[in-house]
Parts: sequence; C-alpha cells; structure tokens
Amino acid sequence: MNDHKGILLESGTNELEIVEFQLGSNKFGINVIKVKEIIQPIPVTFIPHAHPHVEGIVQLRGEVLPVVSMAKVLGLPVVSRNEQEKYIVAEFNKQRVVFHVDNVTQIHRISWNQIEKPSDIYQGGSTHVIGVIKRDDEMILLLDFEKIIVDINPESGINVESVKKLGHRERSNKKIIVAEDSPLLRKLLHDTLNEAGYVNLEFFENGKDALDYLEGLEKVSPDISEHVQIVITDIEMPQMDGHALTRKIKENSNLMKLPVLIFSSLITDDLRHKGDQVGAEDQISKPEIAELVLKIDQFIL
Repeated sequence: MNDHKGILLESGTNELEIVEFQLGSNKFGINVIKVKEIIQPIPVTFIPHAHPHVEGIVQLRGEVLPVVSMAKVLGLPVVSRNEQEKYIVAEFNKQRVVFHVDNVTQIHRISWNQIEKPSDIYQGGSTHVIGVIKRDDEMILLLDFEKIIVDINPESGINVESVKKLGHRERSNKKIIVAEDSPLLRKLLHDTLNEAGYVNLEFFENGKDALDYLEGLEKVSPDISEHVQIVITDIEMPQMDGHALTRKIKENSNLMKLPVLIFSSLITDDLRHKGDQVGAEDQISKPEIAELVLKIDQFIL
C-alpha cells in the first residue's frame, strides 16, 4: 500500500485514486494524493484537554503529529483494538495529520463523474461526506478531510482577518467564477472575497457546472472577457475536477485566455506540475486566502 505513489495519473483526465478504509462495517475513501503512508498503530501520547476527536500525538521519524480518531469524528462506536487497525498519515493544507481507522483495504481508480453529490435530504448541515461512490452492491463515502481538521482547529481554515490587512479595494465590476464543492469553503470564499472588494461572484459545486456556464456564455458572445474576468477552482470535486476543468478551458479557443487559479489543499511541490501541465496561471494552497486575493489582483483585467 505504501507503493501507491508509483501510480501516476495524467493531468486533466478527470480521474483519481482513492484509498478505501473501514470503520466497523462502513467503507470510506480518501484521495490517494493526500496519503503519505499507511502504518501500523504506534504508541500515542495523551494530551490533556485536547479536542475530543484527537487521541493524542505520536512521533514519526522525529516529527510530532496529532492522531485523529475517525470513529469519533463520524460518531461511530469506538471498538477495542484489533490487528487490522491502521494509521493513515496524510498531508494537505500544508500540514500532516494521522487518521486512525479500523482497516485499510484497497485502492480504487475511478472517474470523478462516478462520484455522486450527497443529497440534501440526508446530507445535513454538518456532514463530512462530499461524495458517494457506488461499486456493485456497496457504497464508499468520500470524506471532507479539510472540514474534519477545521472542525478540530478552526485556526487552520481561511482567515478573513488576513484579507482585511490588505486594505480597501474596489473590484465590484469584476466577475469571478468559483468552482468549489464544499459548502463550508464556498461560504468562507464568499465572505473573504467580498471583504477584499470582489462581490460579483458566481459559485458552482463542481467543474462540470462551471464549464457548462462558461460554454453557455461563449454562445452569447465569443469574447468571454465581457462576462467573466477570472476562474478560481478547487481540484477535488465530483463530476469534474479542477485539473480537467482547467484543461478544457485552455483547449477552448474562446475561453483559453481566461485566467484560471487553482486554490486547493493539494498544492504541494510534488503535485504542482499537474496544474502546470493543464495550463493554470497559478496555484495557491488552501487556506492562504490573502495570497489568493493578491493573485486575483495580479491576473484580473
């Protein structure tokens, strides 16, 4: 399982690989790009007054990392230890964290268009589920690990105060398209971009809906700059991911001049080349919202 980094996906193919893990009889998934390694449990040091979801800390090759109980996060019974338990060492948002799960089973390669958005009927306002993957007679739930960490440590999320320090700007006439599947992130982006003076925003839950909107505008007027000045996109989204969206924009002769900024927790030195390959103007790691605003200032006309 530690050799999964050798499986490389071509940029912009709208595919991903997920690590399937179990909690009780339930199956969940995490994007393999976020997974640094999978290890056997090691001794945990208890931290007094820590968040209820945090079991404690471990030392892994000299680095001190928090251990998050996924059973507690999801409100499932915490069972006694078994020989199949695993620690998933993950990295995103420029931080590393360990997720404690009952078992890690296999890796699946799938297309983002195979991932269904959770229905509002059963999703609820505090769900951690961002996608449902149907495989034969079973379902794998794709989880929002960024929200899991922000719930534990709100300071790790987008900080509007950092945008206020940039000072007042008048940008109300500039139209920005934002593709972001997380309701939490959409609200935070809305509030922070408004604070930065960008109030003419159009949000979409995935890359496909954003592309359909842009192609619809293209039919009205080939000069897309009359309608939209910039696109901001996440990478992980059901139906169409941010790399595929960027590639399709850059392959369209009428849309290709539209600046695209990728704003994602997956922006690392190892993965930055993927955004470069599909033609993104720049890539900013969440939650660096002030840097995103400065990049918008730079590329917007």
